[in-house]
Amino acid sequence: MPGILLGDVFPNFEADTTVGKIKFHDFLGDSWGVLFSHPRDFTPVCTTELACAAKVSDQFVKRNVKMIALSIDSVEDHLSWSKDVMAFNPERAGTPMPFPIIADHNRKLSVQLGMLDPDELDKDGMPLTARCVFVIGPDKKLKLSILYPATTGRNFDELLRVIDSLQLTAQKKVATPVDWKLGDKVMVIPSLSDEEANKLFPAGFTTKEVPSGKKYLRYTQP
Repeated sequence: MPGILLGDVFPNFEADTTVGKIKFHDFLGDSWGVLFSHPRDFTPVCTTELACAAKVSDQFVKRNVKMIALSIDSVEDHLSWSKDVMAFNPERAGTPMPFPIIADHNRKLSVQLGMLDPDELDKDGMPLTARCVFVIGPDKKLKLSILYPATTGRNFDELLRVIDSLQLTAQKKVATPVDWKLGDKVMVIPSLSDEEANKLFPAGFTTKEVPSGKKYLRYTQP
Protein backbone atom coordinates (compact mmCIF):
# COMPACT_ATOMS: atom_id res chain seq x y z
CA MET A 1 0.00 0.00 0.00
CA PRO A 2 1.40 3.45 -0.86
CA GLY A 3 2.43 5.56 2.05
CA ILE A 4 4.89 8.14 3.31
CA LEU A 5 8.06 7.61 5.36
CA LEU A 6 9.73 9.70 8.04
CA GLY A 7 11.78 12.46 6.44
CA ASP A 8 9.72 12.49 3.22
CA VAL A 9 8.28 15.80 2.05
CA PHE A 10 4.57 15.53 2.77
CA PRO A 11 2.42 15.66 -0.40
CA ASN A 12 1.15 19.13 -1.24
CA PHE A 13 -2.35 17.83 -1.97
CA GLU A 14 -5.43 19.88 -2.76
CA ALA A 15 -8.67 18.96 -1.02
CA ASP A 16 -12.16 20.14 -0.21
CA THR A 17 -12.63 20.81 3.50
CA THR A 18 -15.14 22.29 5.91
CA VAL A 19 -13.42 25.68 5.43
CA GLY A 20 -13.22 25.45 1.63
CA LYS A 21 -10.61 24.13 -0.78
CA ILE A 22 -7.05 24.07 0.55
CA LYS A 23 -3.56 23.37 -0.74
CA PHE A 24 -1.86 21.61 2.14
CA HIS A 25 1.50 23.40 2.21
CA ASP A 26 -0.25 26.77 1.99
CA PHE A 27 -2.55 25.72 4.82
CA LEU A 28 0.44 24.92 7.03
CA GLY A 29 2.42 28.06 6.19
CA ASP A 30 5.35 28.24 8.63
CA SER A 31 3.60 26.17 11.30
CA TRP A 32 3.90 22.58 12.39
CA GLY A 33 0.95 20.44 11.37
CA VAL A 34 -1.03 17.43 12.56
CA LEU A 35 -3.19 15.52 10.09
CA PHE A 36 -5.31 12.79 11.68
CA SER A 37 -7.72 10.52 9.85
CA HIS A 38 -11.01 8.93 10.87
CA PRO A 39 -12.88 5.89 9.52
CA ARG A 40 -16.27 7.56 9.08
CA ASP A 41 -18.55 10.42 10.13
CA PHE A 42 -21.28 9.78 12.73
CA THR A 43 -19.38 6.87 14.31
CA PRO A 44 -18.84 6.52 18.06
CA VAL A 45 -15.06 6.34 18.50
CA CYS A 46 -14.41 9.04 15.88
CA THR A 47 -16.85 11.38 17.61
CA THR A 48 -15.05 11.00 20.95
CA GLU A 49 -11.69 11.60 19.26
CA LEU A 50 -12.72 14.77 17.44
CA ALA A 51 -14.42 16.05 20.59
CA CYS A 52 -11.18 15.55 22.53
CA ALA A 53 -9.15 17.19 19.76
CA ALA A 54 -11.47 20.20 19.84
CA LYS A 55 -11.25 20.40 23.63
CA VAL A 56 -7.42 20.52 23.62
CA SER A 57 -7.03 22.51 20.39
CA ASP A 58 -5.68 25.51 22.31
CA GLN A 59 -2.74 23.34 23.43
CA PHE A 60 -1.84 22.76 19.77
CA VAL A 61 -2.20 26.47 18.98
CA LYS A 62 0.17 27.24 21.86
CA ARG A 63 2.74 24.96 20.23
CA ASN A 64 2.28 26.56 16.78
CA VAL A 65 0.66 23.40 15.42
CA LYS A 66 -2.19 23.54 12.90
CA MET A 67 -4.68 20.67 13.15
CA ILE A 68 -6.63 19.15 10.29
CA ALA A 69 -8.76 16.00 10.29
CA LEU A 70 -9.77 13.67 7.43
CA SER A 71 -12.75 11.40 6.94
CA ILE A 72 -14.10 9.66 3.86
CA ASP A 73 -17.48 11.41 3.89
CA SER A 74 -18.61 14.65 2.20
CA VAL A 75 -18.14 18.23 3.39
CA GLU A 76 -21.89 18.40 4.04
CA ASP A 77 -21.73 15.34 6.29
CA HIS A 78 -18.65 16.76 8.04
CA LEU A 79 -20.47 20.02 8.80
CA SER A 80 -23.49 18.17 10.17
CA TRP A 81 -21.35 15.75 12.18
CA SER A 82 -19.34 18.65 13.63
CA LYS A 83 -22.43 19.77 15.56
CA ASP A 84 -22.59 16.36 17.27
CA VAL A 85 -18.86 16.47 17.96
CA MET A 86 -18.99 19.90 19.60
CA ALA A 87 -22.07 18.91 21.63
CA PHE A 88 -20.11 16.01 23.14
CA ASN A 89 -18.41 18.57 25.41
CA PRO A 90 -21.38 20.59 26.78
CA GLU A 91 -19.25 23.66 27.42
CA ARG A 92 -18.45 23.83 23.69
CA ALA A 93 -21.89 22.95 22.30
CA GLY A 94 -22.94 25.36 19.57
CA THR A 95 -19.41 26.61 18.92
CA PRO A 96 -17.66 25.96 15.59
CA MET A 97 -15.12 23.19 15.12
CA PRO A 98 -11.69 24.80 15.74
CA PHE A 99 -10.02 23.01 12.81
CA PRO A 100 -11.08 21.84 9.34
CA ILE A 101 -12.03 18.33 8.21
CA ILE A 102 -10.95 17.07 4.79
CA ALA A 103 -13.54 15.34 2.60
CA ASP A 104 -12.05 12.21 1.01
CA HIS A 105 -15.19 10.51 -0.30
CA ASN A 106 -13.31 8.83 -3.17
CA ARG A 107 -10.55 7.60 -0.78
CA LYS A 108 -7.92 9.06 -3.12
CA LEU A 109 -5.95 10.75 -0.35
CA SER A 110 -6.40 7.80 2.02
CA VAL A 111 -4.85 5.49 -0.58
CA GLN A 112 -2.03 7.92 -1.40
CA LEU A 113 -1.03 8.22 2.26
CA GLY A 114 -1.50 4.54 3.16
CA MET A 115 -4.41 5.17 5.51
CA LEU A 116 -6.74 2.25 4.75
CA ASP A 117 -7.40 -0.53 7.27
CA PRO A 118 -7.87 -3.76 5.24
CA ASP A 119 -9.35 -5.64 8.22
CA GLU A 120 -12.21 -3.21 8.88
CA LEU A 121 -14.84 -2.88 6.16
CA ASP A 122 -17.83 -0.58 5.82
CA LYS A 123 -21.36 -1.69 4.95
CA ASP A 124 -20.41 -1.70 1.25
CA GLY A 125 -17.41 -3.95 1.84
CA MET A 126 -14.90 -1.11 1.35
CA PRO A 127 -11.90 -0.73 3.70
CA LEU A 128 -12.33 1.90 6.39
CA THR A 129 -9.77 4.62 6.90
CA ALA A 130 -7.39 3.70 9.72
CA ARG A 131 -6.64 6.16 12.53
CA CYS A 132 -3.45 7.70 11.16
CA VAL A 133 -1.61 10.57 12.81
CA PHE A 134 0.96 12.51 10.81
CA VAL A 135 3.06 15.26 12.38
CA ILE A 136 4.62 17.55 9.76
CA GLY A 137 7.38 20.07 10.47
CA PRO A 138 7.65 23.65 9.19
CA ASP A 139 9.98 22.24 6.48
CA LYS A 140 6.94 20.21 5.26
CA LYS A 141 8.68 16.91 6.07
CA LEU A 142 7.06 14.06 7.97
CA LYS A 143 8.42 14.02 11.54
CA LEU A 144 6.23 11.33 13.11
CA SER A 145 3.51 8.88 12.16
CA ILE A 146 1.29 6.73 14.36
CA LEU A 147 -1.11 4.17 12.90
CA TYR A 148 -4.01 2.80 14.93
CA PRO A 149 -6.57 0.30 13.64
CA ALA A 150 -10.07 1.62 13.09
CA THR A 151 -11.29 -0.05 16.30
CA THR A 152 -8.85 1.72 18.68
CA GLY A 153 -9.13 5.38 19.64
CA ARG A 154 -5.96 7.43 19.97
CA ASN A 155 -4.53 9.41 22.90
CA PHE A 156 -4.15 13.17 22.43
CA ASP A 157 -2.09 13.62 25.58
CA GLU A 158 0.50 11.33 24.00
CA LEU A 159 0.33 13.31 20.76
CA LEU A 160 1.06 16.55 22.62
CA ARG A 161 3.91 14.83 24.48
CA VAL A 162 5.62 13.66 21.30
CA ILE A 163 5.17 17.08 19.68
CA ASP A 164 6.96 18.62 22.66
CA SER A 165 9.77 16.13 22.11
CA LEU A 166 9.93 16.73 18.36
CA GLN A 167 10.06 20.49 18.77
CA LEU A 168 12.73 20.32 21.48
CA THR A 169 14.97 17.81 19.69
CA ALA A 170 14.68 19.78 16.43
CA GLN A 171 16.43 22.68 18.18
CA LYS A 172 18.86 20.97 20.58
CA LYS A 173 21.20 17.98 20.37
CA VAL A 174 19.27 15.93 22.88
CA ALA A 175 16.92 12.96 22.94
CA THR A 176 13.95 12.37 25.25
CA PRO A 177 13.87 9.16 27.34
CA VAL A 178 10.96 6.86 28.08
CA ASP A 179 7.85 8.57 29.48
CA TRP A 180 9.54 11.99 29.16
CA LYS A 181 7.36 15.05 29.67
CA LEU A 182 8.08 18.74 29.12
CA GLY A 183 10.33 19.97 31.94
CA ASP A 184 11.94 16.58 32.62
CA LYS A 185 15.64 15.93 32.09
CA VAL A 186 16.72 14.92 28.60
CA MET A 187 19.58 12.77 27.32
CA VAL A 188 22.72 13.93 25.55
CA ILE A 189 22.87 12.26 22.13
CA PRO A 190 25.61 9.60 21.75
CA SER A 191 27.33 11.39 18.85
CA LEU A 192 28.45 14.22 21.16
CA SER A 193 31.70 13.79 23.08
CA ASP A 194 31.83 14.83 26.73
CA GLU A 195 33.87 17.86 25.69
CA GLU A 196 31.30 18.93 23.10
CA ALA A 197 28.47 18.31 25.57
CA ASN A 198 30.11 20.54 28.17
CA LYS A 199 30.27 23.35 25.61
CA LEU A 200 26.67 22.92 24.52
CA PHE A 201 25.24 22.49 28.02
CA PRO A 202 26.85 25.07 30.36
CA ALA A 203 24.82 23.71 33.29
CA GLY A 204 26.61 20.40 32.76
CA PHE A 205 25.31 16.86 32.64
CA THR A 206 25.24 13.81 34.89
CA THR A 207 26.20 10.28 33.89
CA LYS A 208 24.44 7.19 35.24
CA GLU A 209 26.78 4.37 36.16
CA VAL A 210 25.99 0.98 34.60
CA PRO A 211 27.66 -2.46 34.92
CA SER A 212 29.30 -2.20 31.49
CA GLY A 213 31.21 0.88 32.63
CA LYS A 214 30.19 2.67 29.44
CA LYS A 215 29.32 6.36 29.89
CA TYR A 216 26.37 6.59 27.52
CA LEU A 217 23.50 7.48 29.88
CA ARG A 218 24.08 11.23 30.13
CA TYR A 219 21.32 13.49 31.44
CA THR A 220 20.96 17.26 31.30
CA GLN A 221 18.31 19.96 31.59
CA PRO A 222 17.21 21.30 28.20
